Amino acid sequence: MHLPVQLTWLIPALPAAAAAMIAVVPARRPGLGAGLALAALAGSLLLAVLALGGALADPAARLTHTFTWFAVGHGAIRLGWLLDPLGTLLAVMVAAVGLLIFTFSLGYLRDDPRAKQFFCFLSLFAGAMLGLLLANSLLLLFVCWELVGLASYLLIGFWFQRPAAAQAARKAFITTRIGDLGLLLGLVWLQDSTGTLLLFDGGRGVLEAEALGSLAGATTVGGLAVSTAIGLLLFCGAAGKSGQVPLHVWLPDAMEGPTPVSALIHAATMVAAGVFLVARVFPLLAADLALPHAPVHALSVVATVGAVTALFGAAVAVAQDDIKRVLAFSTVSQLGYMMLAAGTGAWTAAIFHLLTHACFKALLFLGAGSVIHATHHEQDIRRLGGLRGRLPVTGATFAVGMMALAGVPFLFSGFWSKEAILHAAHGWAISPLPFLVALAAVALTAFYMTRLLAEVFAGAPRGHGAETAHESPAVMTVPLVVLALASVGLGFLGTPWWPWLQRTLDPTFKAEAGGAGLMAVSIALVAAGILAGWARYGRHPRSDARAPDPLARSVPRLHRALAARLGCDELYAATLGRLNAALAAAANALDRSVWDGCVRLLARLGAYAGLVSRETDEEVLNGGFNAAGDGLRASGRAYARTQTGDAHGYVWMLAAGFVLLALAVLLGGAR
Repeated sequence: MHLPVQLTWLIPALPAAAAAMIAVVPARRPGLGAGLALAALAGSLLLAVLALGGALADPAARLTHTFTWFAVGHGAIRLGWLLDPLGTLLAVMVAAVGLLIFTFSLGYLRDDPRAKQFFCFLSLFAGAMLGLLLANSLLLLFVCWELVGLASYLLIGFWFQRPAAAQAARKAFITTRIGDLGLLLGLVWLQDSTGTLLLFDGGRGVLEAEALGSLAGATTVGGLAVSTAIGLLLFCGAAGKSGQVPLHVWLPDAMEGPTPVSALIHAATMVAAGVFLVARVFPLLAADLALPHAPVHALSVVATVGAVTALFGAAVAVAQDDIKRVLAFSTVSQLGYMMLAAGTGAWTAAIFHLLTHACFKALLFLGAGSVIHATHHEQDIRRLGGLRGRLPVTGATFAVGMMALAGVPFLFSGFWSKEAILHAAHGWAISPLPFLVALAAVALTAFYMTRLLAEVFAGAPRGHGAETAHESPAVMTVPLVVLALASVGLGFLGTPWWPWLQRTLDPTFKAEAGGAGLMAVSIALVAAGILAGWARYGRHPRSDARAPDPLARSVPRLHRALAARLGCDELYAATLGRLNAALAAAANALDRSVWDGCVRLLARLGAYAGLVSRETDEEVLNGGFNAAGDGLRASGRAYARTQTGDAHGYVWMLAAGFVLLALAVLLGGAR
């Protein structure tokens, strides 16, 4: 049984409708809201599985359904849905991981008075993300893209009574809008150049040969291909959503939201949107590869930004002390890996890592949430420790997530997806630097994840929260176990010997032979990172929360720089922040001194004109009418006095008049 493409809209519509219904559910019944959210997402998961079955029946086929949104002049704005392996696989992942996060939230926010609103926002988030994945129109994708941004703002700032949470929500919203502006400009340019925003439309879509050929053949400023310029604008939106340098600054601060939000944003939904967009429009980004003498290739920019982001995130994560912030910078780094893979041409490897990362990163964030819940909201790893015996299920599943993220061979999914990325970077003919950067990030990832595991679970408790910790309830631990199993099994869908996932996503995919030497280098780096982390933090764990970090004792300046995120926030505050403040001050001065003065001058001119009008009206017009009226009134009174009613008087007046008339006639005749 397969889902007809005409019914694809039901997949995102169910959570969106649940959000609307939850919004009107009485606040005194939060359980009803949570039940609606879970039921709707479970229905979306079932429909997504049916849609995936239809897409996998013929992976090379693309099932589309387009419809007219509204008419404009002689044309029309058309939207549509698309069922293909890429969109449906990710839809199943979003719905499945999201359902586990929703379930975990039942226990995590059990006592929160605004739990109903939380599930409303979660449902809106899930519906928007599912719509984004299944859209056959970049316009529909953009609408869902912005709804994802809105939902993330509401969720990050869910505890808005805390200033840090409110500020983090604003920071995420504004930063991602910067990238979205580039995305919007790219869509406008693409619509103007091709006349459509449909991805596939019987040979006329923007990702089909006719449009790609015309975009690559046209040039703009500096000889840049139009396809390159549009692709880079679209990548701006992807960089904002997926936290790529320099638009990464919002992502670590998103930790201010409840931990299930962190798992949802950093694992399965928002950050995945940018990588998905790059994979979806990959033919457009790769169109300029047919122009060997082009000044810039879009994929080269994507690969470079991804490599820088991968190394930056891994390096900064080494020195963070907040359990969720370590994982946040880890997400930045892993997203950089995905962009690196897409930029080197292996977009299937990027999606493979996106799928595995969704499972083990959701596992790690929910595991961190379990730790925070068990230790009375303690997030500082310096005041944790000794939780291995107190939280056995959380500790075991967290260790699985750690090994999957670190790339421990051969059992864990992160190893296989990471290897696919490293092989792609190694084979990139343009430059070896991204590959070398990726290798450095491999060792750093193993190091900081070993540090995190040792600081939280090894040794003795270093704080009251750790001393009184207890295992979380089953509603929170069962999702951890399910995600741990997925973090192991999912990797076997894309091994070099059986690359089922890659071939499903791209029927033209061909596995490269060899690579055992590169795999050995990768395994050696992972082992070196784990051993170094254990030697520093696991062998002799610190017994006092106030004891300095072992790395800080060895390289204090470097540690301080990494702990301060290499000063990126301070740099933005000193440059863009000051520029924005200066522009705001100039606008304020212009408003008060110039525009306000102009408005006041106009007000005074208006008042003067009113005074002149009043004087003219009262003195000239009214005065003239009053004088004429007075004269007429006087004439009337004089005439009235002649009306005596005496007949003799009237006869005498007639006689006198006759005499005067006769005299006038006689005098006139004499002349």
